Amino acid sequence: MKYALLLLVIPLLSGTNCGKKKNKTAEGDNNEAAFPACVQQLIDEAGKTSPPTTPVKVDEYIYKGRKAYLFTAPCCDFYNIAYDDSCRRICAPSGGFTGGGDGLCRDFDSTAKLVKTIWSNPVK
Repeated sequence: MKYALLLLVIPLLSGTNCGKKKNKTAEGDNNEAAFPACVQQLIDEAGKTSPPTTPVKVDEYIYKGRKAYLFTAPCCDFYNIAYDDSCRRICAPSGGFTGGGDGLCRDFDSTAKLVKTIWSNPVK
């Protein structure tokens, strides 16, 4: 029942931002955070999977001099995936069965600088 409700709510919430280049933060403040529209599209697409795999939150980082967006997985054994500002997958710095990610960016935790949380899941 919880998943059915989630499947009904997410499309309604995401439809209001369709076509916008700037998205508001999940906290509901009036400061608009400029992040790529493809980040919102990735969030929306994850909500359409069965069962939904909508991330818990999306954080903006500076990694190797460029913006990166870390999608924190909703549950166990899923990778936490980092994307660049064109929504190309960079790596999975953490998560997965071992918790160590995919091994492609072992330096992420030590070198990436957290800028801010740009989105958090309103459904808990």
